[in-house]
Amino acid sequence: MMKKNRLLYEREFEHDACGVGFVADINGERSNKVLKRAIEAVINLTHRGAIGGDQKTGDGAGILTQLPLEFFDQILSLDNILPGNLGVGMFFLPKKSEVDYEKSLKIIRDCILESGISLLATRQVPVDSSGLGQKALETLPDIQQFFVSDTSFTNQEKFERNLFKTRKIIDSKAKENNIKDIYCCSFSSKTICYKGMLIAHQLDQFYLDLRNPNFKTSLAVFHQRYSTNTFPDWKLAHPYRYIGHNGEINTLMGNKNWMKARENSSVSKIWGKDINFIKPFITPDGSDSSDLDNALEILTLSGRDILQSVCMLIPEAYEKDPTMPNELKSFYDYSSCIVEPWDGPAAIVFTDGRYVGAALDRNGLRPIRYHVTDDNLIILGSEVGIVDIPVKNVIRSGRVGPGKILAVDTENKVLLFDKEIKNNLAKTLDYKKWTSERFHKVSEIISSNEPGKQDISDFSEEEILLFQKAFGYSLEDLERLIEPMSRSGKEPIGSMGDDTPISALSSKPKSVFSYFKQRFAQVTNPPIDPYREESVMSLRVLMGDKSSFLDSINPKEEFLCFDSPVLTDKEMNW
Repeated sequence: MMKKNRLLYEREFEHDACGVGFVADINGERSNKVLKRAIEAVINLTHRGAIGGDQKTGDGAGILTQLPLEFFDQILSLDNILPGNLGVGMFFLPKKSEVDYEKSLKIIRDCILESGISLLATRQVPVDSSGLGQKALETLPDIQQFFVSDTSFTNQEKFERNLFKTRKIIDSKAKENNIKDIYCCSFSSKTICYKGMLIAHQLDQFYLDLRNPNFKTSLAVFHQRYSTNTFPDWKLAHPYRYIGHNGEINTLMGNKNWMKARENSSVSKIWGKDINFIKPFITPDGSDSSDLDNALEILTLSGRDILQSVCMLIPEAYEKDPTMPNELKSFYDYSSCIVEPWDGPAAIVFTDGRYVGAALDRNGLRPIRYHVTDDNLIILGSEVGIVDIPVKNVIRSGRVGPGKILAVDTENKVLLFDKEIKNNLAKTLDYKKWTSERFHKVSEIISSNEPGKQDISDFSEEEILLFQKAFGYSLEDLERLIEPMSRSGKEPIGSMGDDTPISALSSKPKSVFSYFKQRFAQVTNPPIDPYREESVMSLRVLMGDKSSFLDSINPKEEFLCFDSPVLTDKEMNW
């Protein structure tokens, strides 16, 4: 059945352009200084966000940190809790005056208990809403924290998966009860997110927790939102549970469709029968950023390190890079058989509570710059100078390039750069051996047996005319495009309106490709020139069993790789 759209606006077309970054202590030492530096940084990115006409309502601002254990212990006096066995859920709920408020509380409590998790306490998050604008006040949710522990705690990773499953069940129950205003900012034993429909300077004025000197963390991801063609919303503020994002995902519809297609066939040793509880993999009605966050979350919780998950989702432009080691190319080929790239332009900052890092997609059209100080602090963001630090204290500066990644491992107390991260990833398995045996590039196989190509002089004028008619060439194509190109060696420059009917409605025969139109985000992206387009863009298509999305690929599974979705006669007959 065809979906009926009653409005011009659809949430699926939402994209953002924002200010993003993180502050981290490379030694992994928790302090209130890291939090204060992060708040200072996001305030200094206010100009990258949008502000309403009342000068009080913003598109959104937020901060994602490690759980401030000392702070929560002071408030709740949590005794006899094993390290890693305290989880905190940060929820936006319907207003207390609304009929769905009590239902929402019951759904959350019931789902927590049914998942084998103990509910230790609930807490009304203290806020000061006096500085908010009218729109933010009108839509202000009730904000509560739920403190939980695992009754059968064995390790923190298993607990994280249980919290994720519980959150997905809460989402499902809310949908069944037609409650739209339950939203989980974070539900984790590692991280917590404070965000809202705020301007950056309102963040610690609104959330009183962020003023407490006992709120200590060794990392903090921050974000100031500017929605280019979206509506401000409390739940669409960044960061999400794993990422803060500047840019847009232009491959979004394809990415979402592939994720949806995998749901019924996906199997997992880690999730087992619980896999049915964590569907859908991508939560409906989110933005492109929240969809990417969903994808990163499920890849990471399914047993992968977050650095590997980021590199799988946001790969380099590797296919035509002659300088890249074959082992790393093989890793990307292997990863492409599991999940498709999520292409931007996009800059993301991410954390799982241990690692905090940043990655830039292969287009490289969003800025990420950083400073490292002599007291082992790294400050990274969309701009330099977002934290006031004397130049003499800066020992290293740089930027993250296209397709590159940078991360801090707070557990091992080390700053990791792109080459080191990817060299380690390329060694996790013998990817080169797998691709040589199981990854078949059809064009290379065919070209090895292909006879020499024919020259145009081998054809008569009548034959050439026949081919031109068959492939839909017009007189305009010949005179305005092909003839000038043959003289100058480049495409002619011109600009005029196109009032021709779309191919489906035209009375004249059209070539097949004229029936396809490119979808794009309406944002101010620099254009990709034809020289860089060849190295960055890809039309590659894979054929094979992709049910191993949550696990490693079956070593016996084979994949065919085609250079284009349009197959030639030789490829069809191969």
